[in-house]
Amino acid sequence: MGEERPLPSVVARMWGREPVTRRGPRPRLDLATITAAAVEIADAEGLAGVSMASVASRVGVAATALYRYVGSKEELLTVMADGAAPLPPEPEGRHWRAYLEVWTRAQRDILLGHPWLLAVARLAPPLGPRRLLWLDRALAALGGTGLHDGEKVNVATALTGYALTDAALVHSMAGGHPQLEEAGIEGAADYGEMLAEVLDPDAYPALAAAMRSGAMGGGEGGWVEDADFVFGLNLLLDGVETLISRRSGTAP
Repeated sequence: MGEERPLPSVVARMWGREPVTRRGPRPRLDLATITAAAVEIADAEGLAGVSMASVASRVGVAATALYRYVGSKEELLTVMADGAAPLPPEPEGRHWRAYLEVWTRAQRDILLGHPWLLAVARLAPPLGPRRLLWLDRALAALGGTGLHDGEKVNVATALTGYALTDAALVHSMAGGHPQLEEAGIEGAADYGEMLAEVLDPDAYPALAAAMRSGAMGGGEGGWVEDADFVFGLNLLLDGVETLISRRSGTAP
């Protein structure tokens, strides 16, 4: 076997893999306390309110004291992304599809509950124990399906990406996007009306027709937040089901 690869400092801290020293006084802080404080600030003020100074003030220490635990704001964001995640739902014998429906919706709910995660989650793959536990449970649910491990990871990645994209859309439609907010766009219907106003039917014939038909307005066949999420999720899971059927030789 080759030499053990050194872990990035923030990863070593999240996994408790840093060397333990018995010298000196017992530290006043720990990474969990710092992470919880940073998450509280982000929930209340957004990422703009999170800095080494603001977190240090929240936990009652000088900003320089935080650098023993997190070396930069980027590292702080990494531990925040992991710390904001609750424990994943357990498969508990559920069929893989039923479990992944719950699993994907739960990820979307986390993002809607912590909108600042929409920016952080795009920056890096999961590195901490909480987020990787989510990945483990998705792979476990797909056990026995005939998919190989790479395909299982790709399924989990696709579903995570869908949860992220859908949560970003819902957040924007709810007033989370400055340009939409400035225009007084308060939902999908308003957005559809704006597009219908600006789209040239000659240049965008299909899209213009869809907007004029009320496709974003929640009417017949229109955009409805949860129904839209379920529709897209079922498309993805139908594709996974087809792939599993091919592996088992039962696909038509």
